[in-house]
Amino acid sequence: MRFVVGLGGLALIVIILVDAFETVLLPRRVTHGFRLVRLFYRVSWHVWNRFAKLIASPRRRESFLSFFGPLSLLVLFGTWAVGLIVAFALLHWSLRTPLTAAGAGQAPLSYAYFSGDTFFTLGYGDLTPNSSLGKFLAILEAGLGFGFLALIISYHPVLSQAFSRRETTISLLDARGGSPPTAAQILIRCRQSGRIDTFNSFLVEWETWSAELLESCLSFPLLAYYRSQHDNQSWLAALTAILDTCALEICGSSDAGRYQARLTFAIARHVAVDLSLVFKIQPAPPEPDRMAPETLDRLRAMLKSEAIEFPEGAASEAKLAQLRAMYEPFVNGLSQYFQFKLPGFFPERLTADNWQTSAWMPRTPGIRDLLGVERGDHFV
Repeated sequence: MRFVVGLGGLALIVIILVDAFETVLLPRRVTHGFRLVRLFYRVSWHVWNRFAKLIASPRRRESFLSFFGPLSLLVLFGTWAVGLIVAFALLHWSLRTPLTAAGAGQAPLSYAYFSGDTFFTLGYGDLTPNSSLGKFLAILEAGLGFGFLALIISYHPVLSQAFSRRETTISLLDARGGSPPTAAQILIRCRQSGRIDTFNSFLVEWETWSAELLESCLSFPLLAYYRSQHDNQSWLAALTAILDTCALEICGSSDAGRYQARLTFAIARHVAVDLSLVFKIQPAPPEPDRMAPETLDRLRAMLKSEAIEFPEGAASEAKLAQLRAMYEPFVNGLSQYFQFKLPGFFPERLTADNWQTSAWMPRTPGIRDLLGVERGDHFV
């Protein structure tokens, strides 16, 4: 019995250390099947979602969901710490490590207390091991505990910096694509500059952002659970809007922007596919269809009114459908898992951008005239 318990404690130590190494230190995607951290997030996120669905207010529900990312990080570290303390206590109990306190050598709770004291390096000294192997285990556990605390202190700033870089570019999309961002508004507002290189520079910026999003979420999958500052913004909504924009540009009549649109589309689609693999999410086509025939007619008319040509005919429609089929099932699967709302190809109703509103002035009157906004920004 003691041999089995000791073997279980040793296995638990190895599993936790490997899991922590792959989660915090390994800068690449982990492909093997069993991971303690994946099981932890699958169960905890499912439970958190169940509670979130009981909240009627969309704003309060989004606020509740936003707590999950940071809170889960603390719970995860706490789970690892408790697991290591219990594992070392099981090892000491299986080895019958003699302790200085009378009668404490065979008590499981005494071993648990001694393991916690050693792990957090408290140094009370009321319980100390008397055997050589027990002293070795105590030194090993103290070293792991010290390194574990250092890991916690260093890991959070890395996550915060990656989150800040991601959200900075998303905030810049507010004035360029609306709130929430849509492909139609991105095309209309970028073309108002009258220069194709402005739109190409925009796509280059989002090509870089997509690559950084892919790298950061592969290295730190926890970052995908961190939600944006505004309820109508998210990394998935931004990614989908960029994919929609590139798909429309590739199918459009202008050859000048197609090359960069293909490059940005490729890396953005890569993000959607790889994140679906990381979180084991089954792709599912959106229901209802995001581009029904009447939706395409409205989009074409909207772009035409702003002198942006979108070719008619079965060939262009088939090409757009093929491009959408390459990414929509993946972003839709991600939206269902993370409870993000996917944007449409154009706004369904009149809304102001986030930068135009505040808690004191819901909408700033005359701001279009003050900033010289042209008629193309007709959803402002």
